[in-house]
Amino acid sequence: MEKIKTGVLFGGCSGEHVVSLHSAQSIMKAIDKDKHEVIPVGITREGRWIAGGDPWKVLWENASPENCCKAVPAMDPLNPGVLLIDEGRTDRIIREFISLDVVFPVLHGPYGEDGTVQGVLELSGIPYVGSGVMGSSAGMDKVIMKQLFTQNSVPVGPYLYFKRHGWEEDRGYWKIRVDKEIGYPCFVKPANLGSSVGISKVYSADQLEEAVIEAFNYDEKAVIEAHIGGKEVECSVLGDETASASTPGEIIPCNDFYDYRSKYIDDRSELIIPARLPSNLKEKVRQLSVSAFKAVEASGLARVDFFVDEEKEEVTINEINTMPGFTTISMYPKLWEASGIPYPELVERLIRLGIDRHKRKKTLSTAPPLHE
Repeated sequence: MEKIKTGVLFGGCSGEHVVSLHSAQSIMKAIDKDKHEVIPVGITREGRWIAGGDPWKVLWENASPENCCKAVPAMDPLNPGVLLIDEGRTDRIIREFISLDVVFPVLHGPYGEDGTVQGVLELSGIPYVGSGVMGSSAGMDKVIMKQLFTQNSVPVGPYLYFKRHGWEEDRGYWKIRVDKEIGYPCFVKPANLGSSVGISKVYSADQLEEAVIEAFNYDEKAVIEAHIGGKEVECSVLGDETASASTPGEIIPCNDFYDYRSKYIDDRSELIIPARLPSNLKEKVRQLSVSAFKAVEASGLARVDFFVDEEKEEVTINEINTMPGFTTISMYPKLWEASGIPYPELVERLIRLGIDRHKRKKTLSTAPPLHE
């Protein structure tokens, strides 16, 4: 049986570049080589695309793409081979992708998880794993995400948002609103980023400005969220037109909150699966996870994060991640493993979901008009 040419896309221009490399490495090891021909494609921090040779090693070692390409023989441009694409050359990206049967875009954050790469793949006519353009962009933007949750009766906590120019025009106005509507402590975040990059926990008004500046280092829009007590609980979702939720898991951060260092550096945070919650709250988390998945029109996979107050029996959503961390120790695959789906099987299911979704959409797009 002919193998499926499966491109794995990783790296990217966002602050989650290294996280993407870790996730992609795990996925490439887990893909069934009897069924798939794995074709790695890397994107540098500057936005240039590399294939052929060992793109993962190039990015990991932060080597020069030009030097790597000189060491690899030239190949047919219609087959995976030496590829160095300047940023913005979408036409050439499309031509080079033609030979792939499916793509797993293991990209986290802006320029990867936000609908941009998904748009390139749509134009290329290539099946891909995960949410489409709209689901990806809505799941990336914390403001749009919260608005969609609210419209679909998924409970969110108090928040404010503003763009850089709005903050610079009247900082005093926003400081007053934060004081009256949000309170302290609170969290200041870039609106479009993940892995807790650029997030600050602010305990008093005199710390607010520095935290906002930090958020603006990563995005033009900042979100300020109220601190919500309770347990930090996460749930994984798998599916497309119909979706199912895993057993929930609980996080006990090693630091003051579950920041980037807690997730990827210190390795001292506790992951408790299943979460220590009564059965009614576990089920509520699972139901709201699927509701959140549908609210942003996600597809394939997502991890949904919550705060759970057991005493009040309240579940409040924090956010949805449409391309969550995917190492073998990441919460998304670990939750499914605890729910009966091993890591390699999970990868295979996601690839199949992407292919099936593409076939369904292709059938719709080529259907004759209803009226002549």
